[in-house]
Order: sequence, then structure tokens, then C-alpha cells
Amino acid sequence: MFFALQPEASIVSDINLELVGCYVAIRDNPAAISEGLRVHQVMHSKDHYYRVRSSVPSNDIERAVRFLYLNRTCWNGLYRVNKKNEFNVPIGTKSTVEMPNDNFDAVSKVLNRATILSCDFEETLALAEAGDFAFVDPPYTVKHNLNGFVKYNDKIFTWLDQVRLRNAIEEAASRGVKILVTNANHSSIRELYEGLGRQDIVSRSSVLAAQAEHRASTDELVIRTWLNPY
Repeated sequence: MFFALQPEASIVSDINLELVGCYVAIRDNPAAISEGLRVHQVMHSKDHYYRVRSSVPSNDIERAVRFLYLNRTCWNGLYRVNKKNEFNVPIGTKSTVEMPNDNFDAVSKVLNRATILSCDFEETLALAEAGDFAFVDPPYTVKHNLNGFVKYNDKIFTWLDQVRLRNAIEEAASRGVKILVTNANHSSIRELYEGLGRQDIVSRSSVLAAQAEHRASTDELVIRTWLNPY
């Protein structure tokens, strides 16, 4: 959403330090990111992938390049770490490391207009003021935590966090912040957000299933806290 809108002033925030560090590295040194990916393109193989996956980067540029390389060549582009914060996704079938539409200089310019943070969502939403637009895309944890999304990070996002997020969104909306939330289309989520704006169901393609027959259209819930779209 951020890169689609490319706002003149914004806050980009995520609890994932690897992702946030990658944004900062691209913002500050796009040429080094391009060069690092070029090296991985030449070196890419199964052995190289697992060497990189088990490696510990020595600086922020190496860490950002490693993050992008693993994301582009792992299974289905999935980001998953264990409770020790170790990336553990196996190698995928794609071998393209340098993308034909890569333009890190342009991405750097967009990121230079943003404040980049790594903190809890409560802290980020507390910074939003009347008239601001906030796009919120949490892990799709549902009540009883039976959908598996809590397994994909070292800091577990629980149902209590979903409730905490809903309360933070309501507080921000009461200040005049316009908020768009994507979440699981599940009865517990629909009930949680009942009375807070408008709920719509949208469809998208699912590509993360292990078996091809399970990769089909899936529904998501979109919650808009303001009723007048204009």
C-alpha cells in the first residue's frame, strides 16, 4: 500500500527488524543493495542458498541483501522464523535474484520521504492525527489461534494482540484517523470489529499452499473505519 500510494510524508512501521532494516538500507545505499543481489545471482545454487540462510551478516547492507536474496529464492517467498529468530524456509524453485523491474534508486527516493520505525502497533497508531490515513495489515490470528499464522514469527501475535489492535484502531478512529484494516475473514474477527466502520469481503489468489490444488482464491476481510469514502 505504501509503495502504491507513495505519499509525500508518512510513517512506515513494522515489528520485524529484518524488514525495517532492509528499508533503511535501501533508503541509504541503493547501489550497494543492487550490487549485493548481483553477486548472489551469480552464486545462486542450492548449496549457496543454505550457506546464506545459516550465515550471520556482518553489517546492515549484508543483512538487507541477505533478506532480499532469501525472500526471492525461498519456497513461495514465505518469511518464517523459528522461536530463536532463525529463518527456516527451504529453498524454492525460483532462481531469479535480480528482477528486471528492480529500481532501488526510485525506492530509495520514496523511502527518504518516510519515517521508518520498528515498534509495537500501539506506538505507531498513537502517532496518527486527524485526517491521516492508516493502513493496518496484522498477522491473521483468529480466536483460539488455530489457523497457524502465529507460527510464522518468533514474537507470537496472539488473539489478545488482535483485541489490543482493535482497541488501538478504535482509539485512533475516534481522533479522526481514517483506517483500512485487512484481516482474516473469520467469524471471530467479524465479531471483534462489529460496530467499527464497514466490513467487506474481498478475494485474492492464495499461493502459499504446499500442494497446487490448495492454491486457489481465498477470502479476506477488509474493515474501513470511516463510512464516507470521499
